[in-house]
Amino acid sequence: MELIRSSTATGTGKGPAEWFTGDVYIDAVATASPPSRVTANLVHFMPGARTAWHRHPLGQSLFVTEGVGLVQRRGGPVETIQPGDRVHIEPDEEHWHGASATRLMVHLALNEVDDDHPAAHWGDHVTDAEYTATSA
Repeated sequence: MELIRSSTATGTGKGPAEWFTGDVYIDAVATASPPSRVTANLVHFMPGARTAWHRHPLGQSLFVTEGVGLVQRRGGPVETIQPGDRVHIEPDEEHWHGASATRLMVHLALNEVDDDHPAAHWGDHVTDAEYTATSA
């Protein structure tokens, strides 16, 4: 067993601009130490913030803990997500997710990774026009 205490050295990090539009903050919850393949992050999206289009080779599960968010798979409808909602994203399903225009959203993101499968492959940013059209 390993107890990892919260510290400022490993605290909240700003989400990279290559992956996100707007202000997004990430707290690592679990990292994959072989043989485990599970990673977990608590991701905080400020109002209007969202991911770029992306996909996960081994899929992803999201659990919304706070606020109101949006999620969309490529070609599908935009879904509103709220605390307690769970989203299962199929392997390699292209999608985006983030906060609504007026509310923050926090979710726990669970992924599997290994030497052959990174957590995500990142694509183009969701444009303001796409986001505005989908969040209306």
